[in-house]
Amino acid sequence: MNAATEEEKTNPEIDRSSARLVAVQALYEIDMTGIDADPVLDEFLRQRWKSALAMATEGEEDLPEMAAPDGVLLAELVRGVTEKCSELDGIIGPSLSDDWSVERLEVILRAILRAGTFELLAMGEVPARVVINEYVNVAKAFFDDNKPALVNGVLDKIARVLRAMEF
Repeated sequence: MNAATEEEKTNPEIDRSSARLVAVQALYEIDMTGIDADPVLDEFLRQRWKSALAMATEGEEDLPEMAAPDGVLLAELVRGVTEKCSELDGIIGPSLSDDWSVERLEVILRAILRAGTFELLAMGEVPARVVINEYVNVAKAFFDDNKPALVNGVLDKIARVLRAMEF
């Protein structure tokens, strides 16, 4: 394959979506194991992603190629969430119904909400509605029940406070 063909295959939007999904997986692992962000990031970028890509495409010539995550966005999300975790939980908590707390959420759901909240808080170049939609899609990758709707509702409430000028 020549360089032009390789460039045509990359799609920054898909790479960013992939980074969000991988970031949530990394945040889940960090939350479950207590391991620092950097070793987890390194493992995802150097080993785990390549292994997952090889397993997903092994013997499946007709499957679409999996997009490699945008490494810069992935690192920014994982490091940002781990550094601002308490602040993010303080933003998420009031957006949950009265009988729920951040600690009571499933670990993967908590990771999704933290990543989405961090992106709304710290990455103003991405429109709020795009951020919300991206994390609803991430939730759909993990849940078949009402959790994607919960992600939508919570992130929408948060966005209306953090990014009021967009609504």
